[in-house]
Amino acid sequence: MDDLDDIDHRILSALRAYGRDPRVANAARVLSFAGEHGALWLAAGLAGAVADGPRRGAWLRGTALTAGAHLAGMGVKWVVRRPRPAHVEPLVSTVGRHSFPSSHATSAVAASVAFGALGAYAVPPLAAAMCVSRLVVGVHYPSDVAAGAALGALTARIGARWMRGSAHD
Repeated sequence: MDDLDDIDHRILSALRAYGRDPRVANAARVLSFAGEHGALWLAAGLAGAVADGPRRGAWLRGTALTAGAHLAGMGVKWVVRRPRPAHVEPLVSTVGRHSFPSSHATSAVAASVAFGALGAYAVPPLAAAMCVSRLVVGVHYPSDVAAGAALGALTARIGARWMRGSAHD
């Protein structure tokens, strides 16, 4: 095992240990469930579109960017095929066997960038909690989460101009 793998394993083991506290474990499980397939973020974007009529188009484009980021993460995961961590007991079941990048982190950070630009200031801290939850439940290495976060941020930034759309949205 090289140094980076060792660091990945050590950090994951340390954060997974927090899952021994039932309150932390339950919160992490809820976040994991809510973030499956980007559901929390897609729902937030649609709610923003309903609640903020003058910027409905921007909310919908931000939601589409979030979905696109999630799909990009799934595509990378299909190509890389890194196995999930085997040295810790997971607190949740997963839809797939592959770990890199974290699709939860990808969609969470894409939503954070997209919806944060619209003034949804509660999204970034919730997205950060979502990212950490994937480590606490033991289904991703820190490098999976970091790569997913980077992919989500990149996807949202690439689409930022499109998301803003016309001044009449």
